[in-house]
Amino acid sequence: MPSDPDVAIAELYHAHWHRLVRLAWLLLRDQLAAEDVVQDAFVATHRSWSAIRDGGRVVGYLQTAVVNGCRSVQRHNVVVDRQNLRDAAAADAPGRGSHGSAETHVLHSADRDAVLDALRTLPSRQREVLVLRYYSDLSEAQIAHALEISPGAVKTHAHRGLTALRRTIEPLELS
Repeated sequence: MPSDPDVAIAELYHAHWHRLVRLAWLLLRDQLAAEDVVQDAFVATHRSWSAIRDGGRVVGYLQTAVVNGCRSVQRHNVVVDRQNLRDAAAADAPGRGSHGSAETHVLHSADRDAVLDALRTLPSRQREVLVLRYYSDLSEAQIAHALEISPGAVKTHAHRGLTALRRTIEPLELS
């Protein structure tokens, strides 16, 4: 790991940006928000570079920053959605439908969309554990460290999340 923070961050950016954006997208399902979250994570890492003592943990730090950034975006979206619903109700407007980019719909098959839609219905902690386990290929210990929970909690959230996904997806396969 280079000692110059600018060089080190540039190398990390080129090596991990796409994977981190994908991680954020899986949690948010919004490409622009995912890119913003990842960019913010790199800026925060650069800002706190002098405090990072173990260069081997920088990628874990970035992953944690991305997950936490996604949580912040989701909290913000909940507040915005509530306000939009209040505004719509006050104006006696019809309910809002779900909006996704045309690109997202074209790039993903129906099966993949079904899995991603089902994943989005999970509580955030279960979704985070499953994305980190099956997309980022992190071990239970790495997930526990990234989410600041015990390995036992990782197993519990993974089991509950997978069970809920099966219940959601299996009826779709039968129809």
